[in-house]
Amino acid sequence: MFRSLLRRLFKLLLWLVALSALLVLLLRWVAPPFTALMIERKVQSWSSGESIDVQRSWRPWSELPDDLKMAVIAAEDQKFAEHWGFDVAAIRAALAHNEQGGSLRGASTLSQQVAKNLFLWSGRSWLRKGVEAWFTALIELLWPKQRILEVYLNSVEWGVGIFGAEAAAQHHFGVGAPYLSARQASLLAAVLPNPREWSAGRPSARINSRAAWIRQQVRQLGGSHYLRQLRPEYPAWWPARL
Repeated sequence: MFRSLLRRLFKLLLWLVALSALLVLLLRWVAPPFTALMIERKVQSWSSGESIDVQRSWRPWSELPDDLKMAVIAAEDQKFAEHWGFDVAAIRAALAHNEQGGSLRGASTLSQQVAKNLFLWSGRSWLRKGVEAWFTALIELLWPKQRILEVYLNSVEWGVGIFGAEAAAQHHFGVGAPYLSARQASLLAAVLPNPREWSAGRPSARINSRAAWIRQQVRQLGGSHYLRQLRPEYPAWWPARL
């Protein structure tokens, strides 16, 4: 009976692995209609009795401004073009910092954030981190870097009920995402650590300072030339020359 139960659990695990891989592969080409984080925020609003209007409009890669792409990379993941989903050095530094106490420091790459926002629930449990690692590996294995950044910019939270670059640009600056200036893009990137409390449209001195630092980092990374490293058709592991 115990062996039969183990076989059934093993088959269930194989089905879950296969289905998750197929889902990630499908979303390489299909725009996700919603994310797990959007559902979670909506349920939280119902529970609190303060319903929110979730706003999100998809913008393809060609319509997302280079200034915003680079601002997010500079602010969140400067090794985005180099790693395969995990920044090991940043993880070690974060663990060392957190062991000393005080405020917790994260080390999530853009790929990890896409995995978390798209498929998972919030929290810091080891189970969630393990599932996040699995989806991150699948995303890096099956998606090109451009697709990862495209999905990130269309899914990340930029305010209460505000998801994605288009909704954020309209909400904070009254313009479409393609018309964001370099400064506006850096302000949006500057509030990402706490988008529900900080405002890109009404920035504090702290946010303005961080936005200026982000613009400096963008220049040091080479500006939009950095984006040439993000292969549009093939994942990072695919041979550069065939």
